[in-house]
Amino acid sequence: MMAIIIFILILSLLIIVHEFGHFMAARISGVRVEQFSLGFGPQIFKKKKGDTEYSLSLIPLGGYVKMAGDSQAEYKGAPDEYLSKSCGSRFWIIFCGPFLNYLLGFLFFWSIFLIGYPTLTAKVGGLIDGYGAKIAGLQVADKIIAVEDKKIDLWEDLQRQIQERKTKDSVTVTVLRGNQELIFKIPIKDKVVDDQSGKKRALGIIGITPFDEIVEVKYGLFKSAYFSFRKVLNLTVLTYQGLWRLVSGKMSMRDSMTGPLGIYFITSNAAKLGLIALMHLIAILSVSLAIFNLLPLPILDGGHLFLLGLEKLRKKALGIKTEEIVNNVGFTLIISLAVFVTYNDIVRLYGDKLSKLISK
Repeated sequence: MMAIIIFILILSLLIIVHEFGHFMAARISGVRVEQFSLGFGPQIFKKKKGDTEYSLSLIPLGGYVKMAGDSQAEYKGAPDEYLSKSCGSRFWIIFCGPFLNYLLGFLFFWSIFLIGYPTLTAKVGGLIDGYGAKIAGLQVADKIIAVEDKKIDLWEDLQRQIQERKTKDSVTVTVLRGNQELIFKIPIKDKVVDDQSGKKRALGIIGITPFDEIVEVKYGLFKSAYFSFRKVLNLTVLTYQGLWRLVSGKMSMRDSMTGPLGIYFITSNAAKLGLIALMHLIAILSVSLAIFNLLPLPILDGGHLFLLGLEKLRKKALGIKTEEIVNNVGFTLIISLAVFVTYNDIVRLYGDKLSKLISK
């Protein structure tokens, strides 16, 4: 039950922040907002304040901000209507939704780096037969303090330095054994794996596993901000690389996409790991929501931005009929995608159980 509550709260937070971005930008731009709604299905709360009706529906898997005159069919030419505003103002209104999701992700990553997060030290916990570390003479409990003269403290730093090494066949490693510093030249083996974007990549492996030694790492205000910005940027680049590989057919959609059901299971596992894991998940989901919304598909914010750019080039907006067709196509695409990812989640998470049930 607690996992369901946490899942609903996280989704609600992401949606509210996104829609508040549109709402805030619309109000600043002088656009009258008629509705601010969270969720869909039967309404369980409704209140009107000023020109805006605020509502909450039973199923919190979406939301919207309804602005006056935001379609050709409804537009009457009043100065407080959406379509009365310049392309620049409308761009700002559309973009502010994803932007606030980006900002939320950045703030959560920043908080994690400030508060501190647990991570493994660069201490050798085990040696794998046939790999360079054991052949070179490393021992369990050796603490690696440098790779190619670059200081190492954490396991994640060690992985990065070895995997991104300059030489192809070996790496020089400095270890602390007791009070003695020792230097080893360790042969490297390449292992081909799929990276986060689904691209095959050769990684350098020296054949060690981590010691069960965990430390808390935290940084100052500005360094945390830098690491947070870098994290958001890397996540954006990796996601778009993955999307390109998906579109070009180099990566399977079945293995790369998840929907609400999959997110619920991820949320449940993150909640068991504690606050930092949950904060990390919220940051990733918020940035991912921003990236998804900026895709140039009809109905999504990216689609609206694309049409806005088209309007700027053509010097006129789409006609009522064309706008209706575009919206219907976009709605069909989103519903189809939602059905696919839900089916995909069910097969991936419950496939074995369903197979056994059917075979009985």
